[in-house]
Amino acid sequence: MASKPPMIVTLDGPAGVGKSTLAKRLAGELGVAFLDTGAMFRAAAYTLGEGAWDWTQGILQQKLGDFEFTLRGSGKDTELLLNGQPLPEAIRNEETGRWASQLAIVPSVRAYMKMAQIYLGHTTSLVAEGRDMGTVVFPGAGHKFFLDADPDERARRRCRQLESQGRPADFATIAESIRLRDDQDRNRSIAPLKPAPDAMVVDTTNLTESEVLEKVLDRVRGLI
Repeated sequence: MASKPPMIVTLDGPAGVGKSTLAKRLAGELGVAFLDTGAMFRAAAYTLGEGAWDWTQGILQQKLGDFEFTLRGSGKDTELLLNGQPLPEAIRNEETGRWASQLAIVPSVRAYMKMAQIYLGHTTSLVAEGRDMGTVVFPGAGHKFFLDADPDERARRRCRQLESQGRPADFATIAESIRLRDDQDRNRSIAPLKPAPDAMVVDTTNLTESEVLEKVLDRVRGLI
């Protein structure tokens, strides 16, 4: 008897829309792993350093060949490991986010990440969040969602998140960073940020996190 293929749920959307938080809760409700693909790009950017996007394709391919991503656990307790080690908290800062966005438009980097993500999806059921999960990496996923929200609301959410962690949060700086990320992500030539044709689009601007989770769960469970 053939084994049941892993279940894949994709959550795409712009920076600061709340994909990671929702994906963790959704994965917990479904009892599957959470794949933070943004963290994969951030980990690569942090490890390779500023300016890595200007390296030759050959050097980048060589460096990425030493990377191995794995998943451990499920739901909010899922850990993304790089070469067997947990990722440092420093990958979450705004500077690393900008580096990751620059690195994400490099063909050899995207090709490697796509391969690594597909491999993870072949080996375990998961909720994958990112920019092109439903359009490029897992086009055959059974459940696809695209989250969006007003840029200022996303900046406010990011500020609240940083403040809750006791980290500095300047609204103007974060809002500008989000607008720059939006421009890079939506207008890049390779895998631009956009909903998959068969994705459910959810505008989260005026919804609570729990309301968004309920909408997504209802769709996954076939209730809507």
